Amino acid sequence: MSKKVTYWRELSDYDMKTAEAMFKSERYLYVGFMAHQAIEKILKAYFVSIKNETAPLSHSLSFLAKQSDIYKEFSEEQKNFIDLLEPMNIEARYPTHKEQLLKSLTKKRCSEILKTAQELQIWIMQKL
Repeated sequence: MSKKVTYWRELSDYDMKTAEAMFKSERYLYVGFMAHQAIEKILKAYFVSIKNETAPLSHSLSFLAKQSDIYKEFSEEQKNFIDLLEPMNIEARYPTHKEQLLKSLTKKRCSEILKTAQELQIWIMQKL
């Protein structure tokens, strides 16, 4: 595996562990954000492994998935999940409706987000 692929994969693992830590400490606003970061970075690892080019400078999960041609392999559930995860990158950084967002990020919802992100990360890793 190339050094660049390993770099992105290791960052993805680190971010997923951070998402887990945020869940355990009940800092739910950052569970989605870190899950987004983990998926973004594993998509960049996949892009580099397939295209042998530098990963695009983008935070858009759907864009990265489409650019690396993995999007067409996604199930409908995976496509729906990245659509759900996409805005969490921006909302955690610039929470314009922080109170409303925090109310929607229950322990149960964050547990589901974390579990689905972990499954997607593993699924993509297996394709590296």
